[in-house]
Order: sequence, then C-alpha cells, then structure tokens
Amino acid sequence: MSSGMILLENVLQALVTSLLVGGVYGLLCVGLGLIFSVMRVINFAQGEFMMIGMYASLLGFQTLGLGPLLGDWGGLVVSALVAGGVLYLLASLLHPALLARVSGSRVTGTEGDGHYPQLTLTLGLSLVLANGGLILFGSSPHTIRTALSSSAWVVGPLVGEDVMIFLNKARTLAFLVTLVVVAAVALFITRTRAGKRLRAAADNAEAATYMGIDVTRAHRFAFALGAAVTGIAGGLVAAYYPFQPYAGVEFVVIMYAGVVLGGMGSIKGAFWGGLVIGLVQQMSTLVLPVQLQNTAIFVVFLLVMLLRPQGLFGRNTDRA
Repeated sequence: MSSGMILLENVLQALVTSLLVGGVYGLLCVGLGLIFSVMRVINFAQGEFMMIGMYASLLGFQTLGLGPLLGDWGGLVVSALVAGGVLYLLASLLHPALLARVSGSRVTGTEGDGHYPQLTLTLGLSLVLANGGLILFGSSPHTIRTALSSSAWVVGPLVGEDVMIFLNKARTLAFLVTLVVVAAVALFITRTRAGKRLRAAADNAEAATYMGIDVTRAHRFAFALGAAVTGIAGGLVAAYYPFQPYAGVEFVVIMYAGVVLGGMGSIKGAFWGGLVIGLVQQMSTLVLPVQLQNTAIFVVFLLVMLLRPQGLFGRNTDRA
C-alpha cells in the first residue's frame, strides 16, 4: 500500500472513531446540559454519576446475569438502561436532601444566587461518591468483558484493494444507543407537556411559578433525568473502557468543555459540542502524541471562546 493510501486510511479511520467516541461524549454532555439549562447548577459530581453508572451496568451484566440471559448485545443495552434507572433514583433522593437547599427559590437574591454553596456542595458530593466507590469496589480497574470490545466489522476495501475501515462493535453499539437516547430526550423536551414545563422553569422560574408550575419539582426531575442520561452513557462506556472509582475525573472536563463549546444552556448544543470534542481528540492523534489529546481540545476550546463566546450552537438569550 502506498504512503498516500496509508494516510487516507488513517484519516478515514480517525474520522469514524471520532464519530463513535464523540457520540458518547455528546450523550454525557446532554446529561450535564440538562441539569445546567434547567437548574443553573454547575454539578461537579457529574463525573461520579457516570462512574456509578459504570459499576451499576457491570453489576447488572454480571451479577444480575443480564449478559448470559440476553447475550452480549441485549445484555449491554439493558445493563446501561438499568444504570440509568439507578442514577435516576439516586438523583431523585439527592435533590430534596441536598441540592434543593442551595438552588431554586431558596437562594434567589442571595449573593451569587447560590452558586458558591452549589459549587461547594457538588464538589463535596463528588469526593464522597468517589471515595465511597473506592471503599465498595476497590481500586482495581474493571470492564464489562464481552467479545464485542475486541472485535470489529471491516468496511472495505474502499479504494481498489486498499483502504479499509474498522468499526469496533462495542463502540458502534454505544453510538447507536446514544442516537436513540438523544432523540428520545429531544422529543421529550420539545413535544411533551412535562418537557414544556421544564423549559418554562428554565426560561423564567418566577413566571413559571405564577403559571402554576412547581419549579422545585421541575428541578428535581431535571436533575434526575440528567443523572440518568449520564448513567446510561457510563454504562455504554464501560463496555469498552477500563474504569475504577476515579474514572469520572477523566471525563468531567470533557463534559464541561463540550457543554460550554456547544453553548451554555443549549441541550442540542451540548450534544454537538461533545461530537466536536471527540472529533478534535481523535483527529489530533494523526499529528500529536496521545498524551497531548486534551491539549488539542483546549486549544480549540479557547479559540472558539475567543471568536464566539456564546459557543458554537448557542445564543446569548438561550436558556434551554
């Protein structure tokens, strides 16, 4: 194979990998974006929600026997959905117990509108969850062992007898589930009465209250839904990525970068922001060492913020 064909194959492979990885990043960003766009809370514990989703999916696949019962494909999907359900219940308990005390109408008019206690609380929650995971599960890396993570479909040859692209089966499955979940969330937000209540609470909490909307309940639901989406993403990532109790730290920066890049307060922008992060991260490996992937992300991030401070897909007036 000529050097030109090798370069073409590497570029196409990086593009395909960017799409598969960036899609799951986009799902992570949607979970975080849901919470911020409705509640205006910067949740530092979002990475730990992902970590809990990873372990919940692992326990569902192995301990509950979903893998042997449903096979690799069905077991991974159902385990990820179970992880989402676990995170929904956990967040539904955490909101009234903790988050509701430092958000919503209780902090309206206070210094910083409650952002200072929110940052302190979510950072503390992050530390508690990460160290709790360390106590429960230990520090050894885990992964959901299936044949999908070590096998791939071959597409090609695309040019003569050369240029072939490999699609990892576990990552492809994660990407397909991501598309379904993102579409479901988008339809829920835009087409249902509950979704319209969430948007109303995000746009103007005081006006929503006058219209008979329970803003605190809307915040609790948004927090739980955002955590559930992140839990599903964590369950999907666990199918091909080794994880341990501090895995969330590796992804939370990507989540925030994607949300800000796409446009603060825009759920649609959060997904596209995650895709852009995946594209930059994977394409940068063509010219940079793997250790500098995150450097490339932040270079692009800073350039976008300089040229378009509201993000690629956001507007200054966007609220949800």
